[in-house]
This record gives sequence, structure tokens and C-alpha cells, in this order.
Amino acid sequence: MYPEELVAPMRADLTSVGFQEFKTADAVEQHLTDHKGTTLLVVNSVCGCAAGAARPGVKMAVENSAKKPTNLATVFAGVDAEAVQKAREFTLPYPPSSPSIALFKDGELAHFVERHHIEGRSAEMIADHLVQVFDEFC
Repeated sequence: MYPEELVAPMRADLTSVGFQEFKTADAVEQHLTDHKGTTLLVVNSVCGCAAGAARPGVKMAVENSAKKPTNLATVFAGVDAEAVQKAREFTLPYPPSSPSIALFKDGELAHFVERHHIEGRSAEMIADHLVQVFDEFC
């Protein structure tokens, strides 16, 4: 587990632009089973690809897309273990991956971006991909 003072700015990178952070398994499950519409769920991480590509790419996509997810949510790997585990149950059959980006439609997984699709790609590439995903599912 990472110390809170280390992850606080990384949490704020998404929560400051409207992402709702889930810290418990119950909060993840309630949101994904009760909310209609689309939910973009980011499994946040302390790694460099989260800082350099995933978070900036997600923010760019949400900012620049004509169609947007109904809900923006995040959990933090290595910190909020129960919330992340519950989120990963919803992204099966994909293996655990952080960072990762999931789009749910009415609680069902519609699209998933694994870490290996984030590593080595620019924030712009991730944003462009997500804009296409939003256009299709939102």
C-alpha cells in the first residue's frame, strides 16, 4: 500500500475534473449495478504510464469528445484494495491491470483498455481511441 500523501496528487488529477472516487467494494458494486447509462472507470496507479498517458489521455478524451460518459469514476490500485478488487470483478475476463480504463454501459462492460494498450502510447493516442469508444457507446 502506498502512503496517502504520495497518492493524493494522483487522486486529485482525476477527482479535480469530476471523477467520483470509490474507496470501497460496496461503493463500486452499488454504482455499477444501480446506475444507468455509461460509466468510465479508471483504475488509477502510481506508475509512469498512468501519469504520462492514462490520466492525461482520459482527461483529454472527456474534455474533447462530443459524446461523453454519463458517469466518471475511479479506483486507486495499490491503495484501495477492496474497491479495486471489486472493479476487477466487473472487468472479467480481462486479467488485473493497472492502470486500466473500462467503459460500462448499464453496468455491463462495453470496452476495456488494458495496461499493455497504455504503455508506450501517448496521451493523445489514448484520447483519440477513447473518443472513438465514446462515440460508439455513449
